[in-house]
Amino acid sequence: MGLGCCLLTGLLSGAVAGGCPPLAHISEHPYPSTAERGLLLGPVPAMNGLSVTELCCLFCCPPCPGRIAAKLAFLPPEPTYSLVPEPEPRPGGAGAAPSGTLRASTGTPGRWKLHLMERSDFQYSQRELDTVEVFLTKSSRGNRIACMYVRCVPGARYTVLFSHGNAVDLGQMSSFYIGLGTRINCNIFSYDYSGYGVSSGRPSEKNLYADIDAAWQALRTRYGISPDSIVLYGQSIGTVPTVDLASRYECAAVVLHSPLTSGMRVAFPDTKKTYCFDAFPNIEKVSKITSPVLIIHGTEDEVIDFSHGLALYERCPKAVEPLWVEGAELPSLRA
Repeated sequence: MGLGCCLLTGLLSGAVAGGCPPLAHISEHPYPSTAERGLLLGPVPAMNGLSVTELCCLFCCPPCPGRIAAKLAFLPPEPTYSLVPEPEPRPGGAGAAPSGTLRASTGTPGRWKLHLMERSDFQYSQRELDTVEVFLTKSSRGNRIACMYVRCVPGARYTVLFSHGNAVDLGQMSSFYIGLGTRINCNIFSYDYSGYGVSSGRPSEKNLYADIDAAWQALRTRYGISPDSIVLYGQSIGTVPTVDLASRYECAAVVLHSPLTSGMRVAFPDTKKTYCFDAFPNIEKVSKITSPVLIIHGTEDEVIDFSHGLALYERCPKAVEPLWVEGAELPSLRA
């Protein structure tokens, strides 16, 4: 069995094994109801809570995939955390430099402390929280991007670059990351998309790609992590930036958890081709990935139909044996 397959098997044993107490709380996060999930809902007959007139305006005036994506796919929650600048000693140890607020507005490097709000539902002690490092970086599109590095295992061989779902932020995911990293003996690096948490800007498809590029570069330069030690993990909407990055860079392995083939194929299941105005075209990029790819999907997923995972598996030449979770829907698969 190759390195990628062994690694992916190890990830599976921790990330989706049934009855895993440290990870079970993830299903308690305030994911939106079926009526609120927008593009990640399913066929258009459900209308995604929109009228026929609104749908016509979205798709026909004119068809702009970026705006369609932002309208239907992104549901950033009210931020569940903040970043508090840590004082930096002046030369000679006299006092602290008063530049923390300025760094927060410009996104330049600085030392920060994570402050979680009650609704983040943190499951661990202050000791575990102290293993979480947070900082700000800047994307190529000029947005300030919040990043989180969870040191679960000193000297870990692998670091997981995790792109989360469409209705959570780093605060809500922090407990999950600690549990995941501890279970699979990896460190976890994650980031908030533009418009999520304390990241600036607005959520959009173009920003997704710029955001993960910024996270990738920060992980490599700030921590000196080489590509062959990075596992890219994307969940639902997070599979979009993950596939895009993996199609351009080689890494240790790629995990696609409940992936979508494209925006049009989610909204209109009978769509057979990729149109120029389609959003999130994973189906056109997955064949360009050169690293081992594991696809995880629940066979009864009502948010992103199982057929999406199957289609991507069939299109991806580097796919290893997939994990089809019989009878599982997306929320239970998260747990």
